[in-house]
Amino acid sequence: MEIGYKLMAEAFDPVDLVEQAVRAEGAGFDFVEISDHFHPWLETQGHSPFAWSVLGAVAARTERVRLLTGVTCPTVRYHPAIIAQAAATLGVLSRGRFTLGVGSGERLNEHIVGEGFPESPRKRQEMLREAVEIIRLLWEGGYRSHKGEYFEVARARIFDLPTEPVPIAVAAGGPKAARLAAEIGDAMFLTEPDQDLIRAYTQAGGSGPRYGEMMISYARDEQTAAKAARETTRWSVLGWKVMSELPTPEAFAAASETVRTEDIMKAFPCGPDPDKIAAAARAYVEAGTDHLVVVNCGPDPDAFFDFYTDQLDGRLRALPSLP
Repeated sequence: MEIGYKLMAEAFDPVDLVEQAVRAEGAGFDFVEISDHFHPWLETQGHSPFAWSVLGAVAARTERVRLLTGVTCPTVRYHPAIIAQAAATLGVLSRGRFTLGVGSGERLNEHIVGEGFPESPRKRQEMLREAVEIIRLLWEGGYRSHKGEYFEVARARIFDLPTEPVPIAVAAGGPKAARLAAEIGDAMFLTEPDQDLIRAYTQAGGSGPRYGEMMISYARDEQTAAKAARETTRWSVLGWKVMSELPTPEAFAAASETVRTEDIMKAFPCGPDPDKIAAAARAYVEAGTDHLVVVNCGPDPDAFFDFYTDQLDGRLRALPSLP
C-alpha cells in the first residue's frame, strides 16, 4: 500500500502548502494530493490558492513524491482543453510524477463563472466523460478538433507533452461513477471505505490504483483535535449529496452549524493515538483501497509530520493489503 498526504488548499496559503509538500516527502509519504477549489468550504478556513501554481512549485521543490489533483472538475470552471494543457505541463515539470484526478465537481466552485452548475448528476457525469475524451485526444499530439454535445475544440495542439501520458484518476461517489471510473480512468478516488464502490469498479473492468481519503485530526489530545476539526472541517460530515449542491462557504457554515465536537469524534480519529488511526486505515484496506490519503485537519501540520514519522508510518505500512 502507498500512503499520501492531502494538501488542504482551503486551509493554508500557497507558501505553506509548498512547504508541507516538502515536509511530506521528507517524512516518507509516497505522494501528495491537492484539492482544486475556487472557494474554501468554510470562511474560517481562509484560503483557496490556485492549485496548479502550487503544484508547479511543489514539482520544483521535490524529487521523489508523486503529485495528484484531488480532484479537478474539467467541465465548467475549466474547459477540458485547458486542463489537458495544464496536466501535460505538470507531467513534464514533475518528470512523470503527476496524476490528474478528475470529478464532476461541486456547485461551490463551478458556479463562479456564471455558466450555472448542472442540476442532474447524470449530466455532470456525461460532461465528465466527454471532457476526459477531449483530454486524451489532445494528449495524442498534433492538431485536434472536437465537436460534442457539451464542448468544442478547434484545431488545438499541446506542444509540450510528457514522455508518457499522465494517468487519470476518477472520483466515485456512487456505483455509476465507479463504473465510469473503470471505463474512462486509470484509477479511482474514494472518500470513504466503501467496498461496494470498489467492487463496482473492478467488476466494470477497473484494474488501476484505488485511492481512499481518510480524515483525521491530529493534536496533543482528543478534545483539542476535535475542536480544531469542528472549526474548519465540520462540512465533511454533511454527506456528498449536500456537499455537491451548496453554493457558498456561508451556506456550508449554516448547514453544518449544528455539528458538535462529539460528532466529529465519531466521524474520524481525533488526537494522538496512532492505533486508533491505524484501525480507521484498516477499514480502507479491507474495503480494497491500495493508496491511502491521510487528510489531517488538525491545527499543527509540523507536529503532525513528526508524529507521522515517529509513530504512524510504520503502523500504516504494516497493515496487510488485500490481493
